[in-house]
Amino acid sequence: MTAEPESTSLTLPVLPLDDEVVLPGMVVPLDLSDAEVRAAVEAAQAAAPSGAKPRVLLVPRIDGAYAAIGTLGRIEQVGRLSDGDPGALIRGLGRVRIGSGTTGPGAALWVEGTAVEETVPEPLPGSLTELVKEYKALATSWLRKRGAWQVVDRVTGIDDVPTLADNAGYLPFLTAEQKLQLLQTTDPVARLKYAIEVLRSHLAEQDVAESIAKDVQEGVDKQQREFLLRRQLEAVRKELAQLGGAPDDEGDDYRARVEAADLPEEVRRAALKEVDKLERAGDQNPEGGWIRTWLDTVLELPWHERTEDAYDIAGARAVLDADHAGLEDVKERITEYLAVRKRRAERGLGLVSGGGRRAGGAVLALVGPPGVGKTSLGESVARAMGRKFVRVALGGVRDEAEIRGHRRTYVGALPGRIVRAVKEAGSMNPVVLLDEIDKVGSDFRGDPAAALLEVLDPAQNHTFRDHYLEVELDLSDVVFLATANVLEAIPEPLLDRMELVRLDGYTEDEKVVIARDHLVPRQLERAGLTPGEVAFEDAALRRLAGEYTREAGVRNLERALARLLRKVAAQHELGERELPFTIGADQLRPLLGRPHHTPEAAQGPAERRTAVPGVVTGLAVTGTGGDVLYVEASLADPETGASGLTLTGQLGDVMKESAHIALSFLRSHGAELELPVADLKERGVHLHVPAGAVPKDGPSAGITMTTALASLLSGRRVRPDVAMTGEVSLTGRVLPIGGVKQKLLAAHRAGLTTVIIPKRNEPDLDDVPAEVLAALEVHPVADVRQVLELALTPAGNGERPGLPVAA
Repeated sequence: MTAEPESTSLTLPVLPLDDEVVLPGMVVPLDLSDAEVRAAVEAAQAAAPSGAKPRVLLVPRIDGAYAAIGTLGRIEQVGRLSDGDPGALIRGLGRVRIGSGTTGPGAALWVEGTAVEETVPEPLPGSLTELVKEYKALATSWLRKRGAWQVVDRVTGIDDVPTLADNAGYLPFLTAEQKLQLLQTTDPVARLKYAIEVLRSHLAEQDVAESIAKDVQEGVDKQQREFLLRRQLEAVRKELAQLGGAPDDEGDDYRARVEAADLPEEVRRAALKEVDKLERAGDQNPEGGWIRTWLDTVLELPWHERTEDAYDIAGARAVLDADHAGLEDVKERITEYLAVRKRRAERGLGLVSGGGRRAGGAVLALVGPPGVGKTSLGESVARAMGRKFVRVALGGVRDEAEIRGHRRTYVGALPGRIVRAVKEAGSMNPVVLLDEIDKVGSDFRGDPAAALLEVLDPAQNHTFRDHYLEVELDLSDVVFLATANVLEAIPEPLLDRMELVRLDGYTEDEKVVIARDHLVPRQLERAGLTPGEVAFEDAALRRLAGEYTREAGVRNLERALARLLRKVAAQHELGERELPFTIGADQLRPLLGRPHHTPEAAQGPAERRTAVPGVVTGLAVTGTGGDVLYVEASLADPETGASGLTLTGQLGDVMKESAHIALSFLRSHGAELELPVADLKERGVHLHVPAGAVPKDGPSAGITMTTALASLLSGRRVRPDVAMTGEVSLTGRVLPIGGVKQKLLAAHRAGLTTVIIPKRNEPDLDDVPAEVLAALEVHPVADVRQVLELALTPAGNGERPGLPVAA
């Protein structure tokens, strides 16, 4: 603690200091042009003893009020200041507590005061020594920043605590209030602590200010350098252009290109933001190349480009009819779509429907076997609508990024196939064919089918976001056509977003029309022949379709036509055949060899598969359309000791269950059906479906297996002209199945004349072409007893046995 200061009385003239404070130890010049200052100095000179320097009382006057403590000042010199005005140099000596007023010589104000003497303990305690060191360190740091190296030595040489604390009065950043606080604090230790606090706070503020100033200066310097370099680059380009060198590439000015492009507002903002990044990126920065690629993609997209729809409905239907024979469902759906759009356009309804949702483009799924024209139908639809056409092949796609695009953080990132299709079309309303959508797979890279959910949802695709673009793309006016061979391979949520249109294959009559009107002209051109040189008779085309190429579509038929025309062209060049030449049914065998598909009905009785009991002709649906499927049954020799049911032919679980159901039904109804079912217990039963390398599954072979076992047990053969399809229950009911149209087309192609189907599938006959129904005798049945009655040949006496038939 400091000792109590001693007091000494003084009578001195007052020199008022307005908004200024002088601390002891400070030497300050004062301007004598002020009347009060001059009066105080003159009064001090008049009262000073001979040979002594005059003394005054320096009293701060803040806002017109005198402070309670002043500073004893000694006038060192009176003369002129640097600006020529009269002035005095005064040194502060100590603190004086102001007392009452008194009189004295001159016009100055005289007061009585008491000198405040300050003492500190000797030697200094450790805590006070630390305060002295801290103040010196702070003051030295501040002085060094200002370059005042001479003052540093003087400050470090002060060891007296009161003098060191009063030395803070020289700090120029102190306010008058802070200096007054130092003056009125008579305790030297408290005054030193206050000086340290003020100096520390100022240094902290100074560090922050310097950091901000440095950042600002660096930013300004960078902008100035960038501006200068860009101006130099422009000058270099102009000089090169004038000298015939590399011209100034206006395409590099992305900002001008973005501002001139017709972009949606959101896309424009995103593009300008990327342009800002590009301008800040240096030439060596790899991000610059990524940004340029992104900007090029955005600028090349047809954001507001649309083709006018052809609202000539009759003309559009004529285009579809001219390009494709059959396929009435698809043609009707496209015609309906155009008719609705035409009426909405005529009434000014636009594309937006009620509730703010977009009345998006059509999303049709064309499902059918290969070669029926699903892919080529997309081009015809686009031509009928007057739109651009783009095909997107999805077969084997396993990466989700192929649909939604890659993130731009990846090297070589690109937009997805949907965005690329729109870019390729150059229009926001093209016809996009998603080919082979059932061949899409999934692995560790994601599920592309899940990424297609938003693309094919009319309620969502108006705000489609590609991972590469990261801006909304409106796909609501795009007509999406998806093609698939197998419906079951398409995920259910994806299938729910599309309108299903089945293409179940062509009849022979339709194949003849397609070959005559489309395939033959195309293959003649490819073979370098003209219609006047080679012609086909309809009988030849019919035989080609029926005996040389048995398929749902016409792909193999076209290959057969191409092979025929190549042979004719080669024979003509070799001098073996004269043109013109007409190919009839009789010329097919010499040119193509024997037929590959002979109808079962055309073979002799002993050559037919159904010539022995236990063999039945069934019908199935495969990835290539409808097909004929044979089921064979046999009983093991009792002496082998075999028992139970054996199934072969690579059958699936559902088909195996159908075999067990058929066996159980016959065991429980053997007496009713007059069948020796005891043999089923004592002897092993073997059911085989030929073509064992091909997997088979499904419930529709139930009645076929039941009939095969019944034929085997009764010894009665199955009629060779009969085919059947249907699921069987344990009670003998015939349950409905799918693919009736495809199966009837397969039966017709195979030369069969009688088909047995479930009673509940009778409405499906409306979808079967009339010429096929006319050539087939279709029997809808509800019970397996009716199947046996229709399918089995009569007993040995030439009459059918009296099998009971369910009512």
